[in-house]
Amino acid sequence: MTSDSRSGAARRSVAALVCGALAAGGLAAAGVAALAPGEASASSHREAPLISGTPQYDNTDVYAFVSPDKPDTTTIVADWIPFEEPAGGPNFYTFAEDAQYDLHIDNDGDAQGDLVFRYTFKTHVKNKNTFLYNTGTVDSLDDPDLNVTQTYDVDLLKLRHQHVMSRTKLADDVPVAPSDVGKASMPDYAKLRHQAVHKTAAGASTFAGQADDPFFLDLRVFDLLYGGNLSEVGNDTLKGYNVNTIALQVPNHMITESMHQPVVGIWSTTQRKNAHGDWTQVSRLGNPLVNEVVNPQKDKDRFNASAPWDDARFLPNVTNPELPKLIEAIYKIKAPAEPRNDLVDVFLKGVEGLNQPPHVRPSEQLRLNTSIKPAMHPKRLGVLDGDNAGFPNGRRLTDDVIDASLQVVEGELVGAKNDLGDAVDKNDKEFEKAFPYVALPTEGSRGPLAKGTSGDADVRSQLGDALQPAGADGSPDTTLIAASAASGAAGVLLIGTGLAWWRRRMQRPY
Repeated sequence: MTSDSRSGAARRSVAALVCGALAAGGLAAAGVAALAPGEASASSHREAPLISGTPQYDNTDVYAFVSPDKPDTTTIVADWIPFEEPAGGPNFYTFAEDAQYDLHIDNDGDAQGDLVFRYTFKTHVKNKNTFLYNTGTVDSLDDPDLNVTQTYDVDLLKLRHQHVMSRTKLADDVPVAPSDVGKASMPDYAKLRHQAVHKTAAGASTFAGQADDPFFLDLRVFDLLYGGNLSEVGNDTLKGYNVNTIALQVPNHMITESMHQPVVGIWSTTQRKNAHGDWTQVSRLGNPLVNEVVNPQKDKDRFNASAPWDDARFLPNVTNPELPKLIEAIYKIKAPAEPRNDLVDVFLKGVEGLNQPPHVRPSEQLRLNTSIKPAMHPKRLGVLDGDNAGFPNGRRLTDDVIDASLQVVEGELVGAKNDLGDAVDKNDKEFEKAFPYVALPTEGSRGPLAKGTSGDADVRSQLGDALQPAGADGSPDTTLIAASAASGAAGVLLIGTGLAWWRRRMQRPY
């Protein structure tokens, strides 16, 4: 490999790092240095020591965009529970009952929330004498065979100077779309998704349930910058994993201050009840990767508990970011000159003339100009590629925030032109064309054999040796018998596992 090709490869491979630096710069500039318990807003998977141990409360990403099929509305998508393994039963993935999942709106640029959409959840179990999530085939959200279900309420809080002035119930006892156990349990999961979309009397739509993780990137940057020799690059690390999603679509006039001030700042938080019964903020997220790669270890937990109003404390993390220095030391790509005021302008204030509100107070929020119409042909790099409807003007599901952030962090806006990226340009699944837009989750079981395959050998290969104790003649004596009630009730799967073999097994001493 020539020195030029190595340099190009290095630039591409450090995209994720640079993106982190970019996010970090934005965060610090906003005032993210001293994170005291309070509020927080960063987009990350397992980004801080405390929250990584409590995934139900861990907000992974926030998206906000003018709805492509309803441009008079704004859609907010927020995700929780990173790295959901689809087959992770029998206790699948639920929202926490002792949590408040909040979507915050700052519609006047003063770094204080003016509106909060609060989601709270309840869990219901029909039969506690079984370990099963579902006891048969599930055809609807009210199917009696769906043993574990959740419902939620949505409240709209209006605030002034961080004090609640009014509270309105927007939705009550709305069903949550369940985890996708598999094709045998949920043969038409898209139908369940559709049933979980709820329209409110106020003209909003809401959804809560499992979805494919929409974030696409190569996270292996943490293995000494892609393996130390660029051998680990170009794979979507989040492919095949799910998240728990909250999606809200609201009329633009419902969240903006006025038609003359269409810019809103958006972030999400999770609050959890502590031992004294008080609510404590444990997670915060606005722009992607801020707390994950921008804040040092000493600030991560404090940032998750902080509020945008106090973000000035973290300004050094943005104006003097760590990542560009690391990249320069390892890959010899010169770091832009400091202080990085370009990062402050873009990520803490918003771009002037695009999504910067008047009299803005710098803070880490995802800022969206709701008056900019959706692009007919969205470009993955958003504003950097002339598409003003994309990141950092909000964040669409298709926006490649890693590449865009990486390029900005490495000086794209101060004359250091580059095309850095992590070689992951799109999600592994197609997004939906209508609300809630996120892709359907990966199912826990792949269900029947793919068309074109057949034979006992294929079945045994999928079942594995654990279900095939050898008989006296060396052949499997496991028998699978599927019975279905004539009335159309769910089929019952009976597995005979070689009783003689099991008796001999149980008679052996431990």
